[in-house]
Amino acid sequence: MAGLVRRIINTPNAPKAIGPYNQAIAVGNTLYLSGQIGIDPATSKLVDGISAQTTQALKNIGAVLETQNITYDNVVKTTVLLANISDYGVVNGIYEKFFTSNYPARAAYQAAALPAGALVEIESIAILGNLVNQDSPAL
Repeated sequence: MAGLVRRIINTPNAPKAIGPYNQAIAVGNTLYLSGQIGIDPATSKLVDGISAQTTQALKNIGAVLETQNITYDNVVKTTVLLANISDYGVVNGIYEKFFTSNYPARAAYQAAALPAGALVEIESIAILGNLVNQDSPAL
């Protein structure tokens, strides 16, 4: 009996994993991306401030998506973890510059602490291939 293929995804254009995990795993047509924080892959250092960290985390997600020839439009779910929930508005303002339409489903939480002292971490799930949008009728 053949099983589903699990493909491990890593790119030098996003920060290396800082633990026993991969940047992403593809199974079937689903891409599961590990949480990204605001580490600049060129320096391996965390950038300063919530705005810069949010921007860098989203750029890191984009770098992983690019390895599969997909974009932010293919992302269907994100989870945003914040060191301080009062940064929610700032993060939203930056988030909508990357997710400009067909917004993914999302959850956002304040976490007691994030890896490397980060202020924000964003994980996501994307679909590989061409997505066709369809609005569901109102109930």
